[in-house]
Amino acid sequence: MFNTIREDINCILERDPAARSRLEVITSYSGLHAVWLYRIANRLWRAGLTLPARWLSQLARWLTGIEIHPGATIGPRLFIDHGMGVVIGETAEIGDGVMLYHGVTLGGRSLAKVKRHPTLEDGVVVGAGAKVLGAITIGRNTRIGANAVVVKDVEPDMVVVGIPGKPIHRSGPEPSSHRPDLAHNVLPDVLSERLDRILDRLDEVEHMIRANGDGSDNGRYEENVVEVELDYAI
Repeated sequence: MFNTIREDINCILERDPAARSRLEVITSYSGLHAVWLYRIANRLWRAGLTLPARWLSQLARWLTGIEIHPGATIGPRLFIDHGMGVVIGETAEIGDGVMLYHGVTLGGRSLAKVKRHPTLEDGVVVGAGAKVLGAITIGRNTRIGANAVVVKDVEPDMVVVGIPGKPIHRSGPEPSSHRPDLAHNVLPDVLSERLDRILDRLDEVEHMIRANGDGSDNGRYEENVVEVELDYAI
């Protein structure tokens, strides 16, 4: 237990340049308070004391603005930065070294009493306001952009943006357990990129028509045509 507490504090000192001391972290970080109260509530939940566990989770929500169901499974080194409005559902599973910003929802899409909330593997970073919904898995070291809505599984080491969330392969170096990917200013513009590809293809077609009059290339323009695979799911 004490090792877990120490790791919870250390991960904040590593990831938040505004954190100046352990005392400041212990006394001033509502995300840390919410996680610690969750760990107590989770022990009660697993012991069969479900009603006291829910009371404690509601107290934590009132004190911190962060709602974590006591039935959720949370690994070490979870950092909830700022935290206001974060919701973590009953069957959610969170791995080691995950980071959540304010307004994040790990929600369900089913009324059945089964696994209905997402699983976040180690090192995942979820940006402010993002919604991860359903019994899906977000692969390790994936970064989800602010306000994205993710409803499908995501492979490891991806960047997810948009509504619905579209995963893009990471182009930068792989983050480490102590240096998560926090480059929120480096996000692909999926819509613009796909529109540019469509416009490039239209330019090619227009050039062919102007060059040949009737739109047929008669074998004279084939070598200049660039094959562009279009994705109309924009």
